Amino acid sequence: MLGVPMKVDVVVMPKQSVLDPQGVAVRNALKDLGLDSVESVRVGKFLELEFKTLPDEAKLQEVCRDLLSNPVIEEYTIRIA
Repeated sequence: MLGVPMKVDVVVMPKQSVLDPQGVAVRNALKDLGLDSVESVRVGKFLELEFKTLPDEAKLQEVCRDLLSNPVIEEYTIRIA
């Protein structure tokens, strides 16, 4: 498809083993606002990337690992839209 940008979604989330204080704060605020049944909240980042052509998958993985996430405490998923 000529002229239509390729979209790639990257979702970066804290690893399950990492404490997420921002998620805890949001969960507590939701409970204070009446959503008593909320059990947990994890807060992450959503990035939408547009490309003229589909990028090299290995290069995209490298950029996600080295720039868009902190591999010590975060994990990421890539979705090609």
